Amino acid sequence: MTEISTITICPGSEVTMNFTLSLPDGTVADCTDENAPMTFTMGDGTLIEGLEMMLYGLKEGDKQCLSLEPVDAFGFPDEDNIHMMPREEFDSSFKLEEGVIIEFETPSGDTVPGTIKEITEKEVKVDFNHPCAGFVVTFEVEILKIKASQAQLEAIKNGDFIQADIGEKTPNKDEQH
Repeated sequence: MTEISTITICPGSEVTMNFTLSLPDGTVADCTDENAPMTFTMGDGTLIEGLEMMLYGLKEGDKQCLSLEPVDAFGFPDEDNIHMMPREEFDSSFKLEEGVIIEFETPSGDTVPGTIKEITEKEVKVDFNHPCAGFVVTFEVEILKIKASQAQLEAIKNGDFIQADIGEKTPNKDEQH
C-alpha cells in the first residue's frame, strides 16, 4: 500500500487553528482563545483572501507568522465609509467615546463594526472602514487539525497524493519505478 503524505491545507480543507492578528504597535486586533480554536473551511469566506493564502501548504503542527501589507489584508480606508449619524440614534445609556468600536446592524441584518471618530452635541462621526484598514498586520497561526478536502480524499482513495500547495499530482505506486 502507498504511504500517504501528510495532509496539507488546500482549497476545501477544514482547518482548526489558533491565531493572533496584531498591528505594528503590538496591539492585538483579534485572536482565538487557546481553549477555543477557530474551525473553518478554506474558501468559505471566513478569512480574507490575503490571510487565507498564507495557510496553503501548511500541515498539522505548523506555525506561521507573516506581515501583510494593507493591499493584501484589509485594504485602505475609504472616505465614503465615514458617516455622520444623529446622536439620538445611540442608546443614551451607552457612554460614547472616541476610538470605541461598536457593532451596527445593516438593513439586511448583517453586523458591521464602526469606530467612533468624533462626538459633537448633535452628531457622531462613525468610520465603517475595517478597523485594520490601512495597517500592516501580523498574522500568526498554529495549525491544530486539518480535515482533508474532497479532492485530497479522492486522491488518497485512488492511491495518489496531491501536493496541495501547487496542485502537482505525484505518481501513485503503479507509476513509480
